[in-house]
Amino acid sequence: MKIIFLGTPEFAVDSLRILVENGYDVVGVITAPDKPAGRGQKIVISAVKEYALQNELNVLQPLKMNDPPFLEEVKKLNADLQIVVAFRMMPEALWSMPPLGTFNLHGSLLPQYRGAAPINRAIMNGEKKTGLTTFFLKQEIDTGNIIFRKEIPIGENENAGELHDRMKVVGADLVLQTVKAIETGCVVEQSQQSFLDAGEKIIDAPKIFKEDGKLDFSKSIHELHNKIRGLSPFPGAYFELKMPNEQVIFIKILNAIPEPGGTVLTHELVTDGKKFLKISAADGFINVLEIQIPGKKRMKPQELLSGFSFPNEAVIL
Repeated sequence: MKIIFLGTPEFAVDSLRILVENGYDVVGVITAPDKPAGRGQKIVISAVKEYALQNELNVLQPLKMNDPPFLEEVKKLNADLQIVVAFRMMPEALWSMPPLGTFNLHGSLLPQYRGAAPINRAIMNGEKKTGLTTFFLKQEIDTGNIIFRKEIPIGENENAGELHDRMKVVGADLVLQTVKAIETGCVVEQSQQSFLDAGEKIIDAPKIFKEDGKLDFSKSIHELHNKIRGLSPFPGAYFELKMPNEQVIFIKILNAIPEPGGTVLTHELVTDGKKFLKISAADGFINVLEIQIPGKKRMKPQELLSGFSFPNEAVIL
């Protein structure tokens, strides 16, 4: 069986690796074009391309997915099946090409959390479980018939990075299970609607934008805790601190624990100037464990406070 694999970030590498290590014939790897990144604008290749090159796989990097020369090149590979893991939207001319179809690995228990940021959004919403789903592609994004689902618990203090790293390993196993089922003709497809309870609403998982990360300390400590860990380590939840000279500093909180307790005012920054840093919220405090100020690495409060002080007149916006 000839397979084309489509993916770009680190999350997809484990799935490609498991196919290669199990002897499948990966005739093509489609990934994002190389791009400049960082202060030096050095050209960076995707994690998937790096693995593909190390294993001498055929790499394709189209600028436009619907370009006729690219589609013709894919057609000549004569693939039986295409597998998508963490890739962009595809035109029907591409995903409908192989005779056995194209399936996608998605980081949620579909139909819940359709969209670009299922791992982040599940934690931000305080979910106790999530999962992975393989499904056949169709025109509407993340709506195709389900092949397999695998439930995964979310730890009480687990952040998005930690969950991501667990899910990419479990996801690779699910990809292999799905390929074997397709190969042997043992797939039983189910509509996504069949997984919804009566009256249950679908929760979407749209792309994360900068404004999604701003912390509102009038919220409960558990809502704030969920947002912090749901956006850690990237892009990071933040608050804006207005200094006495009117300068506004964007400060990221990358790890914290909620501390219940009565508070008089929200948005109050509490510190001994040496070891601890807390911020008051609606029903307690957010005890900061890791923080990052502009131009500096992430650090513990005691590391930050050894060289940075928070003026009494500073105001959290």
